[in-house]
Formats: sequence, C-alpha cells, structure tokens
Amino acid sequence: MFSGIVEETAKVVKIEKDKSNFHFFFTCSFADKLKIDQSVSHNGVCLTVVDVNSQNKTYKVTAVQETLDKSNLGLLKVGDEVNIERSMTMDKLLDGHLVQGHVDQTATCIEVNEVEGSWYYTFQYDKTKGNITVEKGSISVDGVSLTVVNSRDDKFSVAIIPFTYDVTVFHNYKPGTVVNLEFDVIGKYIQKIVGAYLENLNLK
Repeated sequence: MFSGIVEETAKVVKIEKDKSNFHFFFTCSFADKLKIDQSVSHNGVCLTVVDVNSQNKTYKVTAVQETLDKSNLGLLKVGDEVNIERSMTMDKLLDGHLVQGHVDQTATCIEVNEVEGSWYYTFQYDKTKGNITVEKGSISVDGVSLTVVNSRDDKFSVAIIPFTYDVTVFHNYKPGTVVNLEFDVIGKYIQKIVGAYLENLNLK
C-alpha cells in the first residue's frame, strides 16, 4: 500500500526482455537501502525488488505481461524517469490517499496549460472500462496522489504545484504522453456495490 506521495524519480539504466517479461534496472539515491522482496511503486505500479547492486546504486524489478498490458511501463526506454515511492509503514502520515499500486488503465495527456506558476494537465481515458472520476475526488496519476478537477465522462484535469512539477515526471509530460491511472479504491468499491444493487432491482 502506498500514499501517492512520490519520494523522487528513478532513472532506467537497463532493460532486459525475458520471454514475455521485462526486467528493469533503475538507479536512485536510496537504491543501496532497498532490500530484495521489498515493494516499490514505479509510476504507480507496485513491483518487487529482485536484486540490488549497492555499489552502483541500482536495483532490479520484473514486470509481467499483465502489468505491461495495463500500464505504461512497456513504453519505457533507457534514460527515462519514473516516479518511485516505497510502501507505507503503519507509523507514516497518510499525506495523500490510499494507493494500492494496481493500475486500472492508462490515459493520454491531451492538454498542458501553465497558469501563474502552476500547471493544469488534462487526461483522456477509455470510459468503456467502467472507471469514473468525481469532482474533487482522489486519483493516482503515475503514482502521484492528486485531486480531480473538471471531471467529465472520459476526461479530467489535475493541478500541479511547482514542487510536484520538479520532483516527479510531470515535468516531462506533453500532449500524447501515456500515464497510468489508479482510481480511488473506496470509489471503486462503492461503484461495485451500487452497481450490483441496481442490477438486482432490475431482475425483480
């Protein structure tokens, strides 16, 4: 479980393909402090550390085909950055919202506007997958906990302050950039329960 508060960005230093799996090698400032079997969020995707090279400050994670199909990790190239966050501890403040690290689907950035020192990003996603946003609700975009503004059927916007712009991969976004979305887990449960209730009413 994560909070959506990104610690820093990690850089891809090597990618190895192994049948349908991808092995990603990253470097970051705390790579030498990671342990094998530890969970780390990469652009909102929970991946397990499978190897650590403390001397080079690099670590290795593996993404299976299911993860590659549902996320933007398959688009990564050597030199790219990803948002990273280590899993929460019970004594950690929940400054963002509950993020599971299970990406629901991807979205495409369709607009970027700078407004008096902050940035507004608009994303479009496939609404046929059944996910929704609500105005002022929570959403995880590439692992960043954000508040939805201008919620529509298949689009929404988020506002980014300069600090978030600087420490996350948001500074690399432009129209056409593909991002990972994880919709609010509480909202997903409510949607599922209400949907089942309404379906039962229709059957009676």
